[in-house]
Amino acid sequence: MHIHVLGICGTFMGGLAQLAQAAGHRVSGCDANVYPPMSDQLAAAGVELVDGYDAGQLALKPDLWVIGNVVTRGNPLMEAILDAGEPYSSGPHWLSEHVLAGRHVLAVAGTHGKTTTSSMLVSVLEHAGLEPGFLIGGVPTDLGRSARLTPARHFVIEADEYDTAFFDKRSKFIHYRARTAVLNNLEFDHADIFPDLAAIETQFHHLVRTLPSRARLIVNGDDAALARVLDRGCWSEVEFFGAEGHWRVGAEPPHRIVRGGATMGTLRLGLPGAHNRSNALAALAAAHHVGVDPAVALEALARFGGVKRRLEVRGTVAGVKVIDDFAHHPTAIRETIAALRGQVCGARIVAVLEPRSNTMKQGVMKAQLAASLEGADRVFCLSGPGIGWDVAAALAPLGERATTHDALPALVNAVLGYVQSGDHLLVMSNGAFGGIHGTLLTRLAERTAAA
Repeated sequence: MHIHVLGICGTFMGGLAQLAQAAGHRVSGCDANVYPPMSDQLAAAGVELVDGYDAGQLALKPDLWVIGNVVTRGNPLMEAILDAGEPYSSGPHWLSEHVLAGRHVLAVAGTHGKTTTSSMLVSVLEHAGLEPGFLIGGVPTDLGRSARLTPARHFVIEADEYDTAFFDKRSKFIHYRARTAVLNNLEFDHADIFPDLAAIETQFHHLVRTLPSRARLIVNGDDAALARVLDRGCWSEVEFFGAEGHWRVGAEPPHRIVRGGATMGTLRLGLPGAHNRSNALAALAAAHHVGVDPAVALEALARFGGVKRRLEVRGTVAGVKVIDDFAHHPTAIRETIAALRGQVCGARIVAVLEPRSNTMKQGVMKAQLAASLEGADRVFCLSGPGIGWDVAAALAPLGERATTHDALPALVNAVLGYVQSGDHLLVMSNGAFGGIHGTLLTRLAERTAAA
């Protein structure tokens, strides 16, 4: 089968393209301004790439057009597909029929921690010899890729609640037919498609009520929104993790893992923070459902190297450590800073933030933003085009510790004028942030050479 993927450079659709290629299909695709790093991965995999969405791509005559959720009505290629009566499908639907069918799917859902928990789960299953396939919205450092197809029965997928396509407004995870489903946590997010938290809870309940009775839900027992989801009805097995759950982890070292009344072992995790211990607990419980001994799982977690863009150290110059993190929601920002604080103790944390997600751009979370940054010693925030609210006013509770900048060069200059040896420069965005990480490292090196 020849499939042509619209929106191929996104993490999910790019991963799907690589899985399809590995399954023996001919794969091509297009995107607006075909861009790395996904474009580089796809080219290396032999996927044909077209820049843009011109209607002339109809001449490729694929057997099926696979449509990413970035594509809307008015897109010239999509309009041509519709006018020509060509066959098309969403990415999640195609994946369900051609990759996930017949497999034991382990799906990881939730507002926060999906990528890290999915990566942990893959590492645990890999260490146990199960050789799982996977599709994750990030790159585990130990595996070096975001997607892999294997002949094995188990497949781990990061289960996003974002909508499927312009013609299917259900959440992506509805399509995956999970047998093991992790519900990590649930907060309001994706303000561009959901009006409120209740609407997201409804999508999560759609997931719950489509699971078979023999499936198992691994649920954060400390999350009130998830409790409301289950209160609407549940027909599958449930295990809870958290302070009052079946699975618990000690808050202080040694972090002992307890299931029921029995101690399973000690969690030795290289990643900092209570949120990562919670992620690990969820991965342990999910792996246990498919028969992995907790002792084996704990061995894997002790070796787990993390995920790119999750407190990833990009470099250290002149004693200044530049760290990249995907944090783009006030809760994630707060937990990321708290985790880093636990590592660096009294050293200065300099937070550099780009409010780039659709939810942040709309200002839905602006009232929580200052409190989420409270743990940083200094905050620099980009408040450029696309942000329709007063960032400076939102950060006013931080006083002189926070400044906003309308342009990236001005922000970089301000950061460089402040940082000194021993600082931890925490850069947070869910995008490339204009390549600021490399710029900061280069400018720091130039400054050091000049001195």
